Amino acid sequence: MKVVDFLKQKRVTLAQHPFEFKDWLSPSIRDYWIEFLSKANNSQLATWVKEQKIASTGESIDQPAPVQLHPEAEKIQTELTATLGEEIHVGDWLIVDQSRINSFAAVTEDHQWIHTDQERAANESPFKTTIAHGFLTLSLLSVLTDSVNPENTKFPSAKMTVNYGLNQVRFPYPVKEGNRVRARTKIQSVTPIKRGLEIVQEISVEIEGCRRPGCVAESVIRLYF
Repeated sequence: MKVVDFLKQKRVTLAQHPFEFKDWLSPSIRDYWIEFLSKANNSQLATWVKEQKIASTGESIDQPAPVQLHPEAEKIQTELTATLGEEIHVGDWLIVDQSRINSFAAVTEDHQWIHTDQERAANESPFKTTIAHGFLTLSLLSVLTDSVNPENTKFPSAKMTVNYGLNQVRFPYPVKEGNRVRARTKIQSVTPIKRGLEIVQEISVEIEGCRRPGCVAESVIRLYF
């Protein structure tokens, strides 16, 4: 078959079976490609191109209606916005003992020896003792930030506080058995949402006597009024 005839045949086949470029990619590369397209569509250049197109065609842009905040939400937004980037809370020390580590291992079924076998850890671990699960340290954020004390709620005027998730989390250094830890909190952003506020906090878990934190997390909570 001649090259010209081959290309014609392929053109007909592709016309009959349309596809997207991403369908040719492996799953891992496809995720990067989709993320790239998303960032490209949301870039400043893409925004400028859209604006120029609208200006040339005379189309109008429907602006979203501003969020109407509850008075108490406005008050909290004003207070927290004034503290952006500042450390607003340092919690009490909490000891992470072997009993707590074993209880977490039982709940999560993660009994890896570096967490639960003290004798083996003393002989084989570079830390010479057992260490807490990273997710155990993460799960302590609520108590370390005084977010679960019913007698001292952080936002008493809110009807409901919801853990919306984490933007990112890292475990720079392991928490060893017997270490004391505490949380340090900074407010990164406060955004009005329907019926409330979305608050992004940077929480760093300090290990007593250690320069590096046991956990650094970007936590997102939502307050509803």
